[in-house]
Amino acid sequence: QVQLVESGGGLVQPGGSLRLSCVASGIDASLQTMQWYRQAPGKQRDWVAFISPSGNTYYEDSVKGRFTISRDNANNIVFLQMNNLKPEDTAVYYCKSAPTDSWGRGTQVTVSS
Repeated sequence: QVQLVESGGGLVQPGGSLRLSCVASGIDASLQTMQWYRQAPGKQRDWVAFISPSGNTYYEDSVKGRFTISRDNANNIVFLQMNNLKPEDTAVYYCKSAPTDSWGRGTQVTVSS
């Protein structure tokens, strides 16, 4: 059974940083395209970033230069380093694997002074 568990969210001031983690079990995450999505209150869930099995990374325009996705294959973990956070980054952040199409339950990120 595939399980993805996110952690690392919290409350941070604008300009601050957080590192999200997604621990995968039941799959070899190194063979998956691992993705981060986010969903702000009252809005649809949007794609944020992904990392391919070969290590290629891609980002949504609003987070380019601020967010970095990476992976620890030995421990089956995917990270999302978020710097220079803005209030508009406030959302529940979800981890997703492809092609297994599994989702985690999310971790809340709140950016507020």
